[in-house]
Amino acid sequence: MMEKIRFEIKKEDTEEFCFYLQERENSKATIEKYLRDIRKFFIFIKENEEIGEKENERNIVDKEKILAYKDWLMKHYAVSSANSMLVALNQYLLFREMGRLKVKRIKAQRTDILGMEKFLDKKDFQKLVETAKAFGKDQIAMIMETICATGIRISELKYFCVENLRRGMIRVWNKGKYRVIIIPTILKKKLLIYIEKKKIKKGIIFCTRTGKEKDRSNIWREMKKIAELSGVSLEKVFPHNLRHLFARTFYRETKNLIHLADILGHNSLEVTKIYTTDSIEEWRKNMEKIKLLDSTT
Repeated sequence: MMEKIRFEIKKEDTEEFCFYLQERENSKATIEKYLRDIRKFFIFIKENEEIGEKENERNIVDKEKILAYKDWLMKHYAVSSANSMLVALNQYLLFREMGRLKVKRIKAQRTDILGMEKFLDKKDFQKLVETAKAFGKDQIAMIMETICATGIRISELKYFCVENLRRGMIRVWNKGKYRVIIIPTILKKKLLIYIEKKKIKKGIIFCTRTGKEKDRSNIWREMKKIAELSGVSLEKVFPHNLRHLFARTFYRETKNLIHLADILGHNSLEVTKIYTTDSIEEWRKNMEKIKLLDSTT
């Protein structure tokens, strides 16, 4: 009989796992998320210890418990959220040299389509920008336009410096990869007007009053306020949705998935495909065109 593979969760794991992720050059946001997800896994293991379990059996993890955690995630989270937590768990297992216990991601046929009603469309985006400008929120308006015109991640905003802007391209080092972001002509003009108006002579274009780079929470909070003022559904308004809008629009106009993957900084075309799905209404319209059934009853 094959020996059961198992290991013990240790108190110092979280700190050591953090060092491991830093050595792998994961971004600060990714590290924070992985640590949150792993703490959730630890809590699950602790709360699901069997009654009467021996002291030396406490905090022991094996494949059975990991699969129970996966099942729990499936019942309590959306597929995308559950899968992101499983990614964190698999990284932790690799860190513990327990890669043999890794679990597969949850498969679901085109689950991404179910969330399409939460995607921004061009009208929503324009309404947000117009509302921001009307209330004197020029910075968040310009941030939204910059993300939507380039498809960048929030973490890449810090690379938009006055010096880079004048060259017409942004050099980015993110997630262990180097890439170049092309600034469309109309966006470059808007940004040049913006820095002139704000008297920004050098350095990061989008920063706080203290000169620090704007982070995700700052931007999300400001976007939510603009959404409330504009009447756009709050469910649709978060920074990454601007990246989605760029990707869907680019693909609709070009049908070039390879170029889109390069622009978004994706290694896999499968990841990029998530951004190019049609909405449920478009699916429904195409289904109605089939007309295989007789309309008479």
